[in-house]
Amino acid sequence: MNGRRFLKVAGAGIATTAAVAAAGYAGLVVFNRLRYGTVEPFAAAGKDPLLDQFLPSPEVAEHHQIDIAAPAAVVMATAKEFELMESPVVRAIIAARALALGGEPDSRVHPTRLIEQMESIGWVVLAEVPGRQIVVGSVTQPWEAAPVFRSVAPAEFHAFAEPGYVKIAWTLRAEPIDGTHSTFHTETRVSTTSRGARERFKAYWSFVAPGVELIRLAMLKPLRRAAEARVTKSAA
Repeated sequence: MNGRRFLKVAGAGIATTAAVAAAGYAGLVVFNRLRYGTVEPFAAAGKDPLLDQFLPSPEVAEHHQIDIAAPAAVVMATAKEFELMESPVVRAIIAARALALGGEPDSRVHPTRLIEQMESIGWVVLAEVPGRQIVVGSVTQPWEAAPVFRSVAPAEFHAFAEPGYVKIAWTLRAEPIDGTHSTFHTETRVSTTSRGARERFKAYWSFVAPGVELIRLAMLKPLRRAAEARVTKSAA
């Protein structure tokens, strides 16, 4: 096969792959739009009474978990310090969102550890059980090109109902299996404060849901490796 023929075949292959990927993504957008507001109940291990105190009836809820060979306190310490932006997948998804919405990258310097980083942009720690769980929340308008995360005090979060906003609460939680193993849970819940906000967020969520889920999943295995490495290091 000569060079010109090779390039033609390769170009056709890339175009076909791109078309299939676009069709697949379009299918996910339709799926997410149709199922919006349908929150599937989690298994007993996934129930979260602490998160229920702040956002008990979400329109969207995503829950992921992974077993880790480390005590719960070690897992939680690792999760709170996790450097999410070190993931190329996460950086690519955030860059793609900014490109799609026309937003400018955040040029401010933020802490790199997860909880400190979230607090620096407006998220608030709503509740914490040391060594076991932390719940973080904020209100925002995520469809904006450069959304602002508005801090709401824990005592006011549940009742917050100013029209036009989305309330988001998420948690990091480690449940002991035994003295040396635990299950790590991460869950994100979302509700809107008005009909207009619901419609705008529904349209927005339909497009970004696959990327958001990838960000959550991108955390699990690296977190497990980091927590288990802490245990190995401490035992050495």
